[in-house]
Amino acid sequence: MTTDTLRFAAAIASLLLAGGVQAEDRKLYLFNWTQYMDPEIITAFEEKFGVEVVENYYNSQPEMVAKLNAGGVSQYDIIVPSSYYVPRLIEMGLVQKLDKDKVPNLANLAEQFRDPVLGEGLDYAAPYQWGVTGLVYNASTFKEAPKSWSMVFDPSVNDAWPFGLMTGGQVSMGIACAYLGHGYDCTDLDDWREAARLLIETKHRGNFSGFSDGTPALQQLARKVTHAGLSFNGDYLFYREENPESFADIKFVIPDEGTEKWVDSMMIPARAPHPELANAFINFILDARVGAQLSNYNYYASPNAAAEPYLDEVLTQPPIQPSEEDMARLRFSPSLSGEQLQIFQQLWSEVKAR
Repeated sequence: MTTDTLRFAAAIASLLLAGGVQAEDRKLYLFNWTQYMDPEIITAFEEKFGVEVVENYYNSQPEMVAKLNAGGVSQYDIIVPSSYYVPRLIEMGLVQKLDKDKVPNLANLAEQFRDPVLGEGLDYAAPYQWGVTGLVYNASTFKEAPKSWSMVFDPSVNDAWPFGLMTGGQVSMGIACAYLGHGYDCTDLDDWREAARLLIETKHRGNFSGFSDGTPALQQLARKVTHAGLSFNGDYLFYREENPESFADIKFVIPDEGTEKWVDSMMIPARAPHPELANAFINFILDARVGAQLSNYNYYASPNAAAEPYLDEVLTQPPIQPSEEDMARLRFSPSLSGEQLQIFQQLWSEVKAR
């Protein structure tokens, strides 16, 4: 092979390699909760920006953090954690700041969501959807049901019908704190200990069916395996709309003692391979019509004020948009770190083990 031929072959190989890199650069890696994105939104983003979106999924926030720590921080472009995990991710150095010049649609957010994560503002996180964790129950079983967590904690209210609690430690501890009068967002160690004792006592009752997440809890209610539990307002509305006969007697309420309000936000991992595309994706989701399309698909409330004219009517009223009275009872789960987080995890491990 002549020198000129070798040079030509090398040049072609270089061009092919560059093309491969450019093609690879036209991918966005989204790490999200399962069934939490309208496929048509993904298609629209791909067509507008000439990219491919690669979706990966997690079922819990500890799973998400574990994957980030195992190398995912340089593999994913977008993650969607809940509000109380946002400060923790920032503190751990797992995320980077947004490039606000590339996300002008942040201006579309409603005022109450401009600082949704306890003082971090919108520097690192852009709200995606928000919702409520509430009490779900079978109204044909509990004909005069109190609007209260007593349905799961008080044997005089429910001493026979199977019920469940949520796998998330901060949620189950939070509702126990609320029921005891300490507030859902309690962080006092004595309050936590009292809540942990209540949960252990509750576990030992003969009609306690176990811990489950929001969707399985609803499915158990529909099959009458359980008659009370915890779930999310958007999941509840989705299943009620999809299967009205099975969910005719199932109700969702915000207990008078209070419960969790959460915001899921879009964040960019610290070493995301495509941060420019990530900022473009966040801006795309915050478009007024796209934001409404996302909520209309997910059945969750939109933090996007500009999206409100395009929302389906069912999303503008309870249970998705709580009444003012119920809104006053909602609290964010506190963000825990350091020694405080270790103490909480020890108490929650004891609850699960005993």
